[in-house]
Amino acid sequence: MIAEHELQHDVPLEFATEDGSLRVLGFWVFLAAEVVLFSCLFATYIIMHGMTAGGPTSKQLYDVKGFAWETFFLLTSSFTCGIATFEMRRGNKKGVIAWLLVTIAFGLGFLGFEIQEFVADVHAGATMQRSGFLTAFFTLVGTHGAHVSMGILWMTSVVIQIARRGIDSMTSRKMFIVSLYWHFLDVVWIFIFTAVYLTGKVI
Repeated sequence: MIAEHELQHDVPLEFATEDGSLRVLGFWVFLAAEVVLFSCLFATYIIMHGMTAGGPTSKQLYDVKGFAWETFFLLTSSFTCGIATFEMRRGNKKGVIAWLLVTIAFGLGFLGFEIQEFVADVHAGATMQRSGFLTAFFTLVGTHGAHVSMGILWMTSVVIQIARRGIDSMTSRKMFIVSLYWHFLDVVWIFIFTAVYLTGKVI
């Protein structure tokens, strides 16, 4: 449970200390840099989309069922992560841990489908070296997948810390920051789902 001396009226626990507020602000700055990174990757993909060099095109490559399941898993994980944040605000340690574990499970499911997709593409001869389009595709989607992998490891470490320390100003701040990171990855995936997969099946 939350220690009474750490509670402030109308102030979330993660913002209860000056250090916590500054760290959250610093993470928003980090996310702004991530926006620039993914913007560059999206721009590169859009430019390279038609440069297939006689290799597989997006229409031939993208499997609707596969990326639909990936979207379901990742967006559902965003919902469960939000519930974990809600439970944190209620001071429910077991609830936070349980919903974070569910979020991690959905994240692993997302990665499983993405890895399966990449393996199938490679077996079909669609490798990064095949064309500019495939290089841009694997770089964009793979970078997002790497971020999801890091998010899962990060979230796992937060679960361990909350299990050991409970909910205090430090663990709540870490929980809040990792939830921001996870929601950011979900937003990026919405753009990938729309600009890469849906558009790629039409154009």
